[in-house]
Amino acid sequence: MAEKKEESGLARRDFFKAAGLGLGASVIGMAAAGPAAAATGKDSANAGYRETPHIRTYYDLARA
Repeated sequence: MAEKKEESGLARRDFFKAAGLGLGASVIGMAAAGPAAAATGKDSANAGYRETPHIRTYYDLARA
């Protein structure tokens, strides 16, 4: 009976160890992919607020 408890405790430790290592690996992978993903996006100079005709119409109607 004591041996079974020892085995289940070891399996639990192995599970948490693997989960911690997996989490660390995923964080490192996301950090490495972050700048590459940002570099492949659209031109950042065009990003941001733009006043398009439909936005201008909204502003005109909201002012009334």
